Amino acid sequence: MTSQWGLTVPLAGVPLPEHAGLLQALPDLGYSDVWTSEVAGTDAFTPLALASVWSPRLRLGTAIVPVFTRGPALIAMQAAALAEAAPGRVALGIGASSPVVVGDWNAVPFDRPFERSRDVLRFLRTALAGEVVDGVFDTFQVKRFRLERPPGVPPKLLLAALRAKMLRLAAAEADGAVLNWLSVEDVATVRSELAGAPEGFEVAARIFVCPTEDEAVARETARRLIAAYLTVPAYAAFHRWLGRGEVLKAMWDAWAAKDRRAALAAIPDEVVDALIVHGSPQRCREHVQRYADAGITTPVMALLPTPELTAGGPEVLLDTLRALGAR
Repeated sequence: MTSQWGLTVPLAGVPLPEHAGLLQALPDLGYSDVWTSEVAGTDAFTPLALASVWSPRLRLGTAIVPVFTRGPALIAMQAAALAEAAPGRVALGIGASSPVVVGDWNAVPFDRPFERSRDVLRFLRTALAGEVVDGVFDTFQVKRFRLERPPGVPPKLLLAALRAKMLRLAAAEADGAVLNWLSVEDVATVRSELAGAPEGFEVAARIFVCPTEDEAVARETARRLIAAYLTVPAYAAFHRWLGRGEVLKAMWDAWAAKDRRAALAAIPDEVVDALIVHGSPQRCREHVQRYADAGITTPVMALLPTPELTAGGPEVLLDTLRALGAR
């Protein structure tokens, strides 16, 4: 059993203030970590700031903070504040995000994502160590910035990575990599590009979990999610690299033709079952464990809504989290 077992927060349908009791319970349910994302819901830092107070036994991770939507200094300040609140318990995952999040929603040009990610990673390494940053990077310039409150224990720096070039950058310069949208069988392909990583390198992966035995509901939920994500150019390229070009071509063609219904129907069950964990909570936990056995050091479950969770209320949610927890 991996020593790290994570959950994505906040949970859908649970108001943020009502997470206090859940977060306090998580360590005793078998969870070591909570991780956030940043798309169009909460920002990455606020839920973790609350968790640092509500549940001081949990490790806190971001997966991910986009490198374009904040200036480098602001990322450093927010990460330093969280690391001061939770010393030794913070993993800062950063990444390029996507043209939709960066350009369409935040009005920032999505230019040279690899270089920007690399530059922000290098800036953060220096800034979070309390050193002065003064110089020209490939994608920005910083003039004599220094944190007024550098953390006593800097956060671990993880880089979101899909294909070989970014994975190799993570292995060379980060403390870990953040993965997304891969099957258990894909882990070996991705890890082969991390071969040069130092000892203790962390490999975190967000894993979508739909804990229901109603296969029709699970697959309908999964198909909508797969179509929404894997038609994004970066994820489409990732899955071509993984070898799913032929099996996903019909979905991509239908999506390009703006036939959303045909795109959903074109996603084979084999892809759904490989990329979305579903079934009873016990079966889901066993499936997530296979990711850990394959080389994911920090599996981070992202719980999808199900009829059982929607109808069952807090008690069913707590029982489900208990069943999904590491033990």
